[in-house]
Amino acid sequence: MEKWYLMTIVVLIGLTVRWTVSLNSYSGAGKPPMFGDYEAQRHWQEITFNLPVKQWYFNSSDNNLQYWGLDYPPLTAYHSLLCAYVAKFINPDWIALHTSRGYESQAHKLFMRTTVLIADLLIYIPAVVLYCCSLKDISTKKKIANVLCILLYPGLILIDYGHFQYNSVSLGFALWGVLGVSCDWDLLGSLAFCLAINYKQMELYHSLPFFCFLLGKCFKKGLKGKGFVLLVKLACTVVASFVLCWLPFFTEREQTLQVLRRLFPVDRGLFEDKVANIWCSFNVFLKIRDILPRHIQLIMSFCFTFLSLLPACIRLTLQPSSKGFRLTLVSCALSFFLFSFQVHEKSILLVSLPVCLVLSEIPFMSTWFLLVSTFSLLPLLLKDELLMPSVVTTMAFFIACVTSFSIFEKTSEEELQLKSFSISVRKYLPCFTFLSRMIQYLFLISVITMVLLTLMTVTLDPPQKLPDLFSVLVCFVSCLNFLFFLVYFNIIIMWDSKSGRNQKKIS
Repeated sequence: MEKWYLMTIVVLIGLTVRWTVSLNSYSGAGKPPMFGDYEAQRHWQEITFNLPVKQWYFNSSDNNLQYWGLDYPPLTAYHSLLCAYVAKFINPDWIALHTSRGYESQAHKLFMRTTVLIADLLIYIPAVVLYCCSLKDISTKKKIANVLCILLYPGLILIDYGHFQYNSVSLGFALWGVLGVSCDWDLLGSLAFCLAINYKQMELYHSLPFFCFLLGKCFKKGLKGKGFVLLVKLACTVVASFVLCWLPFFTEREQTLQVLRRLFPVDRGLFEDKVANIWCSFNVFLKIRDILPRHIQLIMSFCFTFLSLLPACIRLTLQPSSKGFRLTLVSCALSFFLFSFQVHEKSILLVSLPVCLVLSEIPFMSTWFLLVSTFSLLPLLLKDELLMPSVVTTMAFFIACVTSFSIFEKTSEEELQLKSFSISVRKYLPCFTFLSRMIQYLFLISVITMVLLTLMTVTLDPPQKLPDLFSVLVCFVSCLNFLFFLVYFNIIIMWDSKSGRNQKKIS
């Protein structure tokens, strides 16, 4: 009873922080003609409610795709339609065709924020609580602390409640999928993950680990027996879920192709705005977008992405395990973020979710990564006037992690899950005894750099000839950190030590 009482308090703390952040400004407030992501979400409600399904993804006089045209999968459109029906009941002006563009009022802001909170309560938060409760070999106190730290992760709070999006829906479905396949509810897990992909196509970042983990399970059961039956069931589940979601768009070939063109806009280029991936960072020194043809950029990004995630995926297929699955989710999502085509800065949330899932196993490195991921969003957060909420939520998260997991006491090779790797290296380099100390120094350098860059960005004006100097530096520093984490997570995947003290399994 006490456990659920404390869990309720933790959830209420998470909800309070979310609602407090939502009271601040939002993306594009009072900034015509495009406004921002808040207006995009409202506009999709307007379009889905007033136009027939066949016109949702097509350009027309009533649906100008240049003005926040719908570019997410059907489940997002259905969610927008559901919200629109509620909005119509409260105030029809909120979704009136054409005349509601840029609509801003306190009542409407309250409505929109409430829809995000309800989505969190129905999908994301229950998945977080159930996942943490199902962790084995840790105390009830640690499970509750884990829930608190995950719910206080500032990146998701600031983007969904400050900038304004519904990332908690797709991430929540993905988390239900992780929980399902980790607990051998493979069909339910597959269904949940299909819903995640059909809500936001960026969930494809997580698709290969799901595929490899489930395929590995089928191999283990034997493809001539139970494994083949499971494979057929999984295939039917995936096909059925996609058909149901896409049914209104399968009536005509052109309809289906138009939705796909909207979901994967290759014409937008290699990257967009300031994003902390390899292409945006490298673009400072060599203008890849201007030098190479579009199709070469596409092939190049595909090759780098595929090669960087291949080792972890092969390992997971051959040796499927819940722990390996979670770590491969991190590695693959980070590979996609760093190397794939058309990446947005907000896509780092797709890496942060699986990192949250290993927070209790590798608290020091996970906390460090989640701090860097929030820092990488700094240019966007400053644009949305979210500096103070960013600082407060980041500090709250950091304090929660330090007090809950004593992260600075868990920096030994064994705690960092680098024991096997270090032993392997010491066979050839006996003097290699400084890895743990080196990582502590790198953490210190990373944090100091992030603090200094934040202060410089906020207090100093960039040179006139380099107006984006600080934004570019934030992206470059974050990218260097992410490359380090990509190497780290791949090392612990490939040198998986089964003797580690902190290797929790899903019950």
